[in-house]
Amino acid sequence: MKSVELQEFLQYLGSALTSAGEAVNQIEERLLRVARAYGAPQARVSVLPTYLVVALDPGEPATMEPTRLLNGGLRLDQTAAVYDVLKAAERAGITPAEGIGRLRAIAVMPARFPLPVQILGFAVLTAGICLILQPTWSDLLLAGIFGALVGVFKTVGARWASVQMIMPVTASFAVAASTFLLADSGWADADLRAMVAPLATFLPGAMLTMAVVELSAAEMVTGASRLVAGILQLMLLAFGIIGAAQVVDLPRYAVPVSAPENSIGGWAPWLGAGVVGLGCYLVYSGPPRTLGWLCLVLYAGWTGQYLGGILLGGYLSGFVGALVLTVVAYIVERFPSGPPALVSFLPGFWLLVPGALSLIGLTEYLARSSDIGSQDLLGAAGSMVAVALGVLCGHPIFRALARTFGRTGILRTERT
Repeated sequence: MKSVELQEFLQYLGSALTSAGEAVNQIEERLLRVARAYGAPQARVSVLPTYLVVALDPGEPATMEPTRLLNGGLRLDQTAAVYDVLKAAERAGITPAEGIGRLRAIAVMPARFPLPVQILGFAVLTAGICLILQPTWSDLLLAGIFGALVGVFKTVGARWASVQMIMPVTASFAVAASTFLLADSGWADADLRAMVAPLATFLPGAMLTMAVVELSAAEMVTGASRLVAGILQLMLLAFGIIGAAQVVDLPRYAVPVSAPENSIGGWAPWLGAGVVGLGCYLVYSGPPRTLGWLCLVLYAGWTGQYLGGILLGGYLSGFVGALVLTVVAYIVERFPSGPPALVSFLPGFWLLVPGALSLIGLTEYLARSSDIGSQDLLGAAGSMVAVALGVLCGHPIFRALARTFGRTGILRTERT
């Protein structure tokens, strides 16, 4: 079926996958597979950061459309619905017109949980990330309160595009200023973990990791664009924190600290992994009956990172964790009730990508703690590359496992 309608369907589908956060090399591969299913084996597809080019045959006119047809990023339930459309399209199980209609309906899907539950989810998610960062009890309490505050900011600001652009600076300034004022009054310690954890939903960990993945796949334009956008977001967050320190006039003796001061117990990071899964499920409307799968994938990645740290050291721990997380996410996708791999391993970046430590390092550097800040930045950059390599290696390893164990009916390569 070669028609303008098929081109439009491919554009909508590519835009939806871009909004979901899929790597562009994977998007191109999937769209070409869909085109072959509809009788266009020589289709040409090019996915760039802001637009998509599709031609069904060599020499035929190509169409170019922006990739913002579906209004920005997608929630987890929307991402799962997009992959349902993709799976049907890969076997030509729906017409292009039906596919376009379903994608348009996905774009306007209401969130699964009401607004108060989403704000509670922000507090839960923030508490989970704070537990992973080895906090004190006061850090955990402040993080939960500030997480709810950030949730209010994000849900209110989501209505206006212009507000979304300045939201990272606004949220980081408000959270940091509140923390510094509490510290100055003696009610709380000035700990960067209490400030960074509430801002976790702004941290571009997945964006930075996908940038490295795309650069490794020779997708230079998109990879470089994601990398620049991610670094800019980190700088905006750090600018808000530094601006708050200047406005509040934080005393020198109260300079925020970043060293782990875990007064809760060694079990805190392990509990944090599950709490992060619950928070993601509530905030980003996890698909029904997928909470257990999300936690399974998160714990698999966290366990891999923990064991990798013991056996191989800090940098390679991120590689092992990302490798295990990616393989388990693709295995989970094969089960009838399992969510798409992208749904289950995107929350894992908050466990594995040192986005929080990147922000801590950048904040310390801007605050003239240059030696410590530079070390944290270099460590975060090395860990980010290790996580990206783990994701890169995870998919081919899963394919190898699928070929080896495909006869069991659990791992089937035609669904990868």
